[in-house]
Amino acid sequence: MRPVLVIAGVELRRLQRDRSNYFFVLVLPLLLVLVIGAQFSDDSNGRVAVAGGESTLRENLVRALRADDVEVTVASPQTVREKVARGRADVGIIVSPQAARAFATQGDLEFTLIPGVRSDSPALLHRARSVLSRLTVQSGQLAALTDRGMSREAARSALADAAQSLRRPTLEVVDVDESAQEFSGLGQFDVGARGQTLLFVFVTALSGASALIRTRRLGVLSRTLTAPVSARQVFAGQALGRFAVATFQAVYIVLLTAVLFGADWGSPGPVLLVLLLFSAVAAGTSLLIGTVADSDTVASGLGIGLGLVLAALGGGMIPLELFGSTLRSVAHLTPHAWAYDALAQIRGHGAGVLDVLPELAVLAVMALALLSLGTWTLRRSTARGL
Repeated sequence: MRPVLVIAGVELRRLQRDRSNYFFVLVLPLLLVLVIGAQFSDDSNGRVAVAGGESTLRENLVRALRADDVEVTVASPQTVREKVARGRADVGIIVSPQAARAFATQGDLEFTLIPGVRSDSPALLHRARSVLSRLTVQSGQLAALTDRGMSREAARSALADAAQSLRRPTLEVVDVDESAQEFSGLGQFDVGARGQTLLFVFVTALSGASALIRTRRLGVLSRTLTAPVSARQVFAGQALGRFAVATFQAVYIVLLTAVLFGADWGSPGPVLLVLLLFSAVAAGTSLLIGTVADSDTVASGLGIGLGLVLAALGGGMIPLELFGSTLRSVAHLTPHAWAYDALAQIRGHGAGVLDVLPELAVLAVMALALLSLGTWTLRRSTARGL
């Protein structure tokens, strides 16, 4: 067992000696998690941008929204549209000059609502409509009292007294959209941390395929086989080395995102088991590419390209919840999708090992098949070289 650990340790030291890995393995994953998380506000009350000149209608809208604990900013119509389009505001409200005059003279309430692009924007849109509906009711009540001969000031005072004496109803918005339900309760950095972990574990492991080719080309593997160790130990050490690199990448991202960004991964035991099996799949794929490819340049390009394509298809770049049914079925040809589903259930539904057993079984079968195939091709290639 000791020779296997020594060979695996060499692979880890090789990862450490390459200074370019300090950025691509240690820094870049965290930067991407930060950038992705920055696109999602952790403000549960949401943000609304209101456009329109100074008017009673605009002031009433802003006052009612802020009373409902919504963050409100006032800007020009063009700025409001830009904020909503770029995700800096969840809902936009535009009050035209005609609407402001109609409200001041007749009490009519008109406005333009612009829904946002965030996953939770529909819920905030319902809240904004609820607030605006209350304003519509109040405007109708005010018009009814003034038609009866009351002054507007006396009518407003009477309505305010009546509102204080009545119990304010509560509104509970239940979102029936499955994607929104899957994202509900997630932290600002949870989805980004999950996807980037799957992406970089695979890319880091596959980029190590070029190191295996250099080891074979320089004769290091052949000389190792002449040492007092068995061929099985040598090949197991190579596989374990790539598994160690992938596992290090996974544990590093999980721990740092939890500590620095507060990402919640769920129960540590099931999460670790999913990542270990996924790392084994990545190690087997790296071993296979490092044996089949002819040069380290081809292996490096193939490893990075394949890693990016599989991550894009399997939920490492875009959450699987946003995929259509057909594309989601295709995505499950990749190990990323199975690992993503397992991690999503652990975090979103508090699942344990038994709950994600189908996903774990698929990853285990993939890992066993790829590691066996990679070890066999490496043994065959080495035997031909000797």
